[in-house]
Amino acid sequence: MTLVLGIETSCDETAAAVLEDGRRIRSNVVASQVEVHAPYGGIVPELASRRHLEVIHPVLDRALADAGVGLEDLAALAVTVGPGLVGSLLVGVSVAKAIAFARHLPLVGVNHLEGHIAAAFLESPTLTYPFAALVVSGGHTHLCHVPAECEYRLLGRTRDDAAGEAFDKVAKLLGLGYPGGPAIEREAQGGDPRAIPFPRAVFSDGSLDFSFSGLKTAVVHCLRDLGRAAAPSGAPPLAPQQVRDVCASFQQAAVDMLVERVMRAVRDHALGVIVVAGGVACNGALRQALKAEAEAEGIQLVVPSPALCTDNAAMIAAAGAEGSRPCGGRVPAQRAGQGRHGGPPTGGPTRSRAAPPRPMRPGCRRGPAFRAAAPAA
Repeated sequence: MTLVLGIETSCDETAAAVLEDGRRIRSNVVASQVEVHAPYGGIVPELASRRHLEVIHPVLDRALADAGVGLEDLAALAVTVGPGLVGSLLVGVSVAKAIAFARHLPLVGVNHLEGHIAAAFLESPTLTYPFAALVVSGGHTHLCHVPAECEYRLLGRTRDDAAGEAFDKVAKLLGLGYPGGPAIEREAQGGDPRAIPFPRAVFSDGSLDFSFSGLKTAVVHCLRDLGRAAAPSGAPPLAPQQVRDVCASFQQAAVDMLVERVMRAVRDHALGVIVVAGGVACNGALRQALKAEAEAEGIQLVVPSPALCTDNAAMIAAAGAEGSRPCGGRVPAQRAGQGRHGGPPTGGPTRSRAAPPRPMRPGCRRGPAFRAAAPAA
């Protein structure tokens, strides 16, 4: 039996989890900061890092207690090293380094996006390669081809706002509060998704990239056309049904873009499995739309339960547990949190618009695991 302690502090959740043999969740503790950031309508980085400092040790204690183990029972630690808020990441990495140093344990640095993909294996242990992976959250919208373990080929990414960021901004325009995703989904349930013809971004070069800034701007113009603007605080001065219709139409446009790109990717690359992860994967409309399309095409769809879609440490432990396999590598405690060249990890897969796609480094654990894919034949 091998126990790995995972630590996640990349944004506004402080999380710790104990994983047994890379798949069985012994504990999974998450301390949310929604009440801290809600008054500001979004995440305040300084407040996030301070909150991590306050709760990281109680969260770790609870994770170990729930698992019925102590630090002496651990075989390794895994911690998120990026992408994320620098101050938030620093808290988790510093604590992980201290524990690893004191207990003489191997420490694995994990890319946050790879962690989201690894979450799919926690509830679907028979999941096999290759597959298409859509990681869609408040900070990221990435579409990857995963041909084999530890290999990621970037097919598309957002060119502006992440999907979850667009949900939050539209919710703020409508005065629905933070976080915006659940609020918009809740209002959309009583709205008409065809009431307002919001645009769906399409690129002339056939790219699988995403764009949500135009959709967000269209919502702004829609509110102006209605002759009203959302109040700075409190309920928006729109009729309740108007709010529902705006939410439903916006949500449908966002879902349509995500589903269209994913389905085009699986067709172009002849893939039979789709994995969807990240906080936006909790959205019921997205799940239903992908399920319908996947079933029509005879494609397997794997979407983790909501608790494993949002930020958590079980997914980080799952990705870190792979470090013991031939494709992975363990990071000495004294170098955790550094990139291969000594600096902080640069984050998830990116693609330069000014130059041809280049191999990208997802973190300090594996080198260039994410890279842009060659065009389909």
